[in-house]
Amino acid sequence: MAGASLPAVAIERVELRLPFVDERFTVKVSELSDPQALLRGTSDLADLDRATNGAIGRQLLQVFQTPLPISKAAFEQSADSPLMDQALLVLSSFGALEGLQTQSLTSADLSTVINRAAAGGQLTILSLLQALPGTTARVDLGRVVYLMNRNARQRQRTEQLLNTLPAVSADPALSNPGALAVQRGEISLAVAHRPAPLQLVVVQPQGQANGRLVVISHGLWDGPESFEGWARHLASHGYTVVLPLHPGSDKDQQRAMLSGQAPPPSPAELRLRPLDVTAVLDAIQAGRLPQLAGLKTDSVVVIGHSWGAITALQLGGGKASAAELKTRCPNVNDADRTLSWVLQCNFTTAVNEASLADARVKAVAAVSPPISLLFDPRAAAQLQARTLLVAGSRDWVVPPDPEAVVPFAATPPLGHRLVLARGGDHFNLRAPAKQTSAPLSPLLLAWVNGAFGAGSQVGPGPSAPSLLPAQGWGSPEMALVDVMPAQATTTR
Repeated sequence: MAGASLPAVAIERVELRLPFVDERFTVKVSELSDPQALLRGTSDLADLDRATNGAIGRQLLQVFQTPLPISKAAFEQSADSPLMDQALLVLSSFGALEGLQTQSLTSADLSTVINRAAAGGQLTILSLLQALPGTTARVDLGRVVYLMNRNARQRQRTEQLLNTLPAVSADPALSNPGALAVQRGEISLAVAHRPAPLQLVVVQPQGQANGRLVVISHGLWDGPESFEGWARHLASHGYTVVLPLHPGSDKDQQRAMLSGQAPPPSPAELRLRPLDVTAVLDAIQAGRLPQLAGLKTDSVVVIGHSWGAITALQLGGGKASAAELKTRCPNVNDADRTLSWVLQCNFTTAVNEASLADARVKAVAAVSPPISLLFDPRAAAQLQARTLLVAGSRDWVVPPDPEAVVPFAATPPLGHRLVLARGGDHFNLRAPAKQTSAPLSPLLLAWVNGAFGAGSQVGPGPSAPSLLPAQGWGSPEMALVDVMPAQATTTR
């Protein structure tokens, strides 16, 4: 049974550190279920709340009862999801959990914790504390309030756009699987830039393939299986999809790191990941992969999620710059700082070798892209690939305003697109292998169709034709909104 190894006793005490007060207050988790009752009592905390005209009470309510911007469905997709690790990362960003041995918790354990926490509806910090095993949680109340308010601001412009713009309609021709049966295979490819062969998942039609190639790049501590739903949808409509496993930043690397057998992903992976994709294209073009014989490599579409979105943009001509990284990374209170800055700021020493455009990549789709520091949007005129940015309104790892809306607003209007997903978070936009449908599948199919259908006009330019139809690529599961550059314009 999943989670059977979890201790039966959950966290019972919370040690609160309050703003402008040196003393710490310890309360029972059960008391936080009704903070108003706690503050009406005779405790020192209640006296302090009365002395501050209710300021402490308001902060308690905000911290422990405000729903977190996470959908429960994201946790249900896969017991082996990197989301479980991100959940602990969020908790560790505002306090500490004593007695919780994170290295001994399996993905199934963490999945059980999340399911317990979400049993009553939306996830909150209180429900997570009630579900986590341990002894005492130590929380810096002022810091939590600051982080929660900052995250809310980082999604404010997106919410405004979603509330004022219409959702794109859905067309079964795009949202339903195609008529072709699909097969899955695995290939090992020896490459010059890595010591071991590159492992590839190949999803393609069993017959009547159209000869066109799509590559999907996974995110940090993830793998191809999280995106095989997209691949199967594209393959059922005729496309051959290759999903490389990036060995320096996949799930195996994460396990090795957490067990103390490997360091965190090296900044060199910023260069090695796009080289993985280029090596695949080279091998197909040279005929070294007979399983993929006949594929055209003169025009390729690359789709990426999170770090994979960075990889896709690099291949499409995006040029990384160290300028923003050097000036902004040291500021922990930067108004635009997000969890993704942990990744982006790791690249400071690697950006000089990160411009690795591949002219064969004609269009890219960057889903949940952590790019606000890494890429200068003013350099987007140098992109040779038409670019689609996709961001979820509830993404707390890569909040949409600083990471997608603001960069898009500063990008020259050359036929690139921005799509916002209502209710999308950093993980429920993915499409795991066992998932029967995915909210972005029709959009990605429409983008791929448009890219290959545009022929010589696929490249960006002032008069570039749209790669998306006016309607039809919306999702029956999640509202998708098309944002024009003028609509995205905002001040920082």
